[in-house]
Amino acid sequence: MKTVTIRFSALLLALAAAGVAHAGKDDMDIARLTGSLDQLASDPALGGYAQAEQARARDAINQLAQARSRDRAHALYLAERRVDLARATAQLQDAQLKINQLDREHDQILLDGSRREADQARRELDRQRLQYQMAQEEAARQQAEGAEATAQAQAEALQAKKLAAAQAKAASAAKKQADLAAQAARAMRAQMQGDSSSSDDSSTKKDQGK
Repeated sequence: MKTVTIRFSALLLALAAAGVAHAGKDDMDIARLTGSLDQLASDPALGGYAQAEQARARDAINQLAQARSRDRAHALYLAERRVDLARATAQLQDAQLKINQLDREHDQILLDGSRREADQARRELDRQRLQYQMAQEEAARQQAEGAEATAQAQAEALQAKKLAAAQAKAASAAKKQADLAAQAARAMRAQMQGDSSSSDDSSTKKDQGK
């Protein structure tokens, strides 16, 4: 009887030791998962993401702490998956945010490039417009100079024509005066010759009378 009692007591001690060991393992799992979740929550880069998943993971850890022995394995699996899902979701949301930021930066770069191209095209258009305006002004100036030169040439031609006509008129008048002078000179010569002949005849007649 005494031997049976001793064996029964040893069995109780073994069961108690096993329970303590099992409880200690439970505490280690809970501490490990809680620490992992706390690390995620305090992460400056990821802690602000996946808030709903972090809350579900804490609920799963609490359910693990309250689970009975036969349900503990399943509760531990769920808690571990919840913690892993919370971290993965936080990493995914962080990556999506970075991708969105990169997309915005890329769009901004494209927008800045488009603005630079538009500014360059606008400057080129202004330059071409200025060149066209200068060409028009130069053509107008040359046209005005050409018209002025044509008018001046026409005026000079008209003046030359008038001068030529005046010179021709003066020459004609001078020729007439020369002709008249020549005629007068011939008439005077003829008269002088006539007077000389008359004098000679008178002298001859006087000599014959004597």
